[in-house]
Amino acid sequence: MTVQFYKYQGTGNDFVIMDNRNADIHLSTAQINHLCDRRFGIGADGLMLLNTLSGYDFEMKYYNADGNESSMCGNGGRCLTRFAYDMGIHKNTYRFLASDGEHEAEIDDKKWIRLKMKDVDHITHYNGDTVLDTGSPHYVKTVQDIMNLDVYNEGKTIRNSKDFAAKGINVNFVEQEPKHIIVRTYERGVEDETFSCGTGVTAAALVFAHNEKGFNRVDIQTKGGKLAVEFDKINDQQFSNIWLCGPADFVFKGEITL
Repeated sequence: MTVQFYKYQGTGNDFVIMDNRNADIHLSTAQINHLCDRRFGIGADGLMLLNTLSGYDFEMKYYNADGNESSMCGNGGRCLTRFAYDMGIHKNTYRFLASDGEHEAEIDDKKWIRLKMKDVDHITHYNGDTVLDTGSPHYVKTVQDIMNLDVYNEGKTIRNSKDFAAKGINVNFVEQEPKHIIVRTYERGVEDETFSCGTGVTAAALVFAHNEKGFNRVDIQTKGGKLAVEFDKINDQQFSNIWLCGPADFVFKGEITL
């Protein structure tokens, strides 16, 4: 079977995308894992299918690099919105369904993709750190000298600790600067550091809100580039109107035989 694929990236978080609106693409876990392999396949942090779904502009189906279907991917949602636009689906506001429910997305005048994330209504404090779900589960840890941190080993240790090993968790290390935060993330399913993680920077931004209540905008630096998260803080446990904002770019397209 020969399939056409497209490669997109959002601040270095890269994805293989396929247009499955005809519902004719059926991939096994092993095939997805192969496609995402950086030495023997195309290479990506994950794979997405653009599906048709009644009542929505499209459906987002997301798979981790290990080949398993996964929870929400924020940068993936932004890249899939850009892909939908490039495939001729032109809207002022997109409505699509992902694993964690309905999302909205917009393309602003700077060509950044603004993706509305799910509301957050619960944050857990854990050993001095923070755990919350922004569509995917995240662990947020404050650190110093973040660029010299061993994110792979530190993240792997937390991800595989007894409280999180069964379901897995994404681990975000955050350093606070005067006007922004720096975030590095170890992602489950990839089982390595990625250059950026959309749901991860969203989680970090909520934890590092600068206004006690009301509107917040947090600027974020990742290894792959700059993002921003805008949201309304209701209280220390509740956040609404959350938007993940950043670039999403086409890289290349091709065909591969499976």
